[in-house]
Amino acid sequence: MLGMMKNDKGQYTEAASFYEMSLEIYRRTLPEYHPSLAPTYGNIGQVYNNMGDYSKALEFYEKSHKICEKSLPPDHSDLAISYGNIGQVYNNMGDYSKALEFYEKSLKIREKALPSNHPH
Repeated sequence: MLGMMKNDKGQYTEAASFYEMSLEIYRRTLPEYHPSLAPTYGNIGQVYNNMGDYSKALEFYEKSHKICEKSLPPDHSDLAISYGNIGQVYNNMGDYSKALEFYEKSLKIREKALPSNHPH
């Protein structure tokens, strides 16, 4: 929660530090691909994306995504969010074709998982 508060305030270095401390605590007790690690990896990815460090953002978003792929059904909404996060980084990097690829994967899952009138 401290990482989230620091991220929301734009204090990205401190946010990353809190999230990485949280990750270290989780890693002491959980296996490498435990589903509980995915949100923390994603949060760290978000911080690096906010900082403009897109290679680090991708690294953490991809770790989160790998866990989601292993632990969730293929039409789970968290996978759609994960694809969208990765697409956002590629968009920020100016790699629009790669961004579109991930945005389309996200949309495909959302179309299956959500009603047609859902705002997402």
